[in-house]
Amino acid sequence: MAGPSFTLALLVSSYSYSAEPVFTVSDPAIADALSPSALPYSFYTFEPDDYWAEPVDSWWISFSNWVIHQERIHGPRVQTFGAWADRTLSGSTHALPNNESFLRLGFAAESEYSNLAQFKPELRFRLDVPTTQEKLRLVIESESDELIPLGERERDRRLTEPNRTDTETTGALRLLSQVGDAINLSTDIGGRLRLPPEVFVRTTARKGWQLDETWALNVQQRLFYYHTRGWGARSWVGANRPLNHGWHFYTSSELEWVHSDRKFELAQIFSVNKRLNNRSTVTPRLAALGESQPSWRSTSYFVDMTWRYRLYEDWLYAEMIPALEFPREESFKDQASVILRIEMYFSGTINRY
Repeated sequence: MAGPSFTLALLVSSYSYSAEPVFTVSDPAIADALSPSALPYSFYTFEPDDYWAEPVDSWWISFSNWVIHQERIHGPRVQTFGAWADRTLSGSTHALPNNESFLRLGFAAESEYSNLAQFKPELRFRLDVPTTQEKLRLVIESESDELIPLGERERDRRLTEPNRTDTETTGALRLLSQVGDAINLSTDIGGRLRLPPEVFVRTTARKGWQLDETWALNVQQRLFYYHTRGWGARSWVGANRPLNHGWHFYTSSELEWVHSDRKFELAQIFSVNKRLNNRSTVTPRLAALGESQPSWRSTSYFVDMTWRYRLYEDWLYAEMIPALEFPREESFKDQASVILRIEMYFSGTINRY
């Protein structure tokens, strides 16, 4: 009886194992994982039903297609020119990746009390050539920060081209080095590209700390000398931390000594930033500007908010910046303005901020 009983038990055991369900795990196809329907609704700025809608023929479609065509033609040319200059100056057959050459072309309009907006063209560029000697660069820029007043630099995005200080194009050789293990040092020797040229020297030291799990601190110190304007110094301290609901907080303090004017200029900025969706960000700011001559005093207060919208890919943007300023020269009466801007980046690699 033992034999048949053992055989029956074996059959029952085999049946019980064979009755267990079998699961097959397979990864989804890449096309399905990256399809528009698989992305969250917050990724888009239009309704899900409009995913595959055909564009309506209009003058805007024709104009936007022309703009896209211009970027596809001229964007690679800007990057290729930077790579060609890199190879030529270094004597190498290869160019280092990620040079920061760019061309920014845009149109901006400023509307104030009783003044209608008029669009003005804007042009900025940089040729940044990292040679095969990795610590030496050639930098040619359309403007120089040291020659722009501190208050104007803080309000740069709220100004149109006619209202900006013309600093002329500068060119410099930049030597990159380190002090210790953490302080980044850069020294520029160059000149303003004009006749007669003006020689300048500037040195910038940077250092950053992660204070704890939330707070980060950054410090920058710059010394500069221009042949006709003399020397100056700038100290900048900034801190930032994440907030709730996707917001990020920033604060910065800057003090600049302008030797030709024999005075200090200072700025205190508070701002928050949030990415609203895949295309847009918003940045409100609160600021106070001051100076040391004829005595320590405030020169202006302002609040503004930058709404930046990515129109196409990562090179075509629109901005709207409403602002309210209280300048001393107007007895601190409110001065309201709105900036509208469309800007294109003709470049392959640039940090857009």
